[in-house]
Amino acid sequence: MLRHDIHGAPASRRQVLKAGAATMSALVAQMSLPNFVFPGQGDDERLVPFEGMPRTGPNSLDWETLTEWITPQDQVFSVQHYGSPEVAPTEYRLEITGLVDRPRVLTLDAIKELPRREQLMTLECSGNGVSKGFMNAIYNSKWTGTPLAPLLDACGVRSEATEVVFFGVDRNEETLRKDTPREVTVDVPFGRSMSLDDAMRLNTLLAYERNDAPLEPRNGAPLRLIVPGWYGIANVKWLTRIELRDNRYMGRFMGRDYVTVRGRKQGDEVVFIETSVTRMNLKSVIARVMRRDTVDGQVPVKVYGAAWDDGTGIDRVEVRVDDGPWRPAVLDAEPRAKYCWRFFSADLGLLEPGPCTLVSRAIDVHGRVQPTAADDEIALKRTYWESYAQWPRVVQLDA
Repeated sequence: MLRHDIHGAPASRRQVLKAGAATMSALVAQMSLPNFVFPGQGDDERLVPFEGMPRTGPNSLDWETLTEWITPQDQVFSVQHYGSPEVAPTEYRLEITGLVDRPRVLTLDAIKELPRREQLMTLECSGNGVSKGFMNAIYNSKWTGTPLAPLLDACGVRSEATEVVFFGVDRNEETLRKDTPREVTVDVPFGRSMSLDDAMRLNTLLAYERNDAPLEPRNGAPLRLIVPGWYGIANVKWLTRIELRDNRYMGRFMGRDYVTVRGRKQGDEVVFIETSVTRMNLKSVIARVMRRDTVDGQVPVKVYGAAWDDGTGIDRVEVRVDDGPWRPAVLDAEPRAKYCWRFFSADLGLLEPGPCTLVSRAIDVHGRVQPTAADDEIALKRTYWESYAQWPRVVQLDA
């Protein structure tokens, strides 16, 4: 496995700050937040690579080289199920229909004339971390757009409406009841839904900018849904229609895929429950292991990582070496925003040379602890979505 030395990157960021650079990026200036990541990392620290881990590919987060709290575009992942349509902004239309008194069709320019709001948010694929080859599908952004709730209010939501469905431009043929006499093939758009209550109270945003720049096509241009605290699948890209209904929407990505099947013990029986993937779960990961020069045959080690959830709030993070006791990590005070990841570090002191297993766990403000892979809520889960178990990382410490 190749060893990648990132020793210089954080240092250069600090040098810029110490030199009194005239300006930071426009994004950071507007948010009044630092633009660097892992600020406690020392100039004399060297990266220790994780054992058995593939290098990060293009268009996905690279923890080893990340230098910014807001993720740069070249490290932003993108998942699509029906291809990646490109929609000319001048031809774009958003339809709001269904159980509303005043249906509307809006151009992109008309949407941009509506009140603007910014939303800081970490967006994660619900399968992120399911395997060693897929554990970098997460990024942090500032989104700009118009809030959904006032727009729906202006359309006059009818009293019988209970569900809001969001459809994208992307579409595909879906075959139902495969290999049966009643097999049916239909052409359908990508769709996801949520309750009307959730749609109106979750700071839901119709976004047309990411980090003060127009959305790129692969990120859902010209307009996408942003649902703070919900997994990426709910943040519908290439949004073209919003429909209010009085019954449940059960498209492929609500009723068949992105459905978590989890067993729950009831006495001596395990009962399996199916739920749609919605809110993000409490999670943390050790992102970097750093070392200094050997001292009396032992290795000084410090780890850096990130923790996130659905906005409930991270109370603390703990780190363990092999099967030792849990040790408290230090949460960075800034940058910090409700729906964004928080970075942490833990100085592990002097460790013996050789293989070493490191793991973190997050605890939220209500005392909920990030589970292990052996805990029932993970061990009895039969689908890979909602991958949030503790993730042990193995390194080799050379004397």
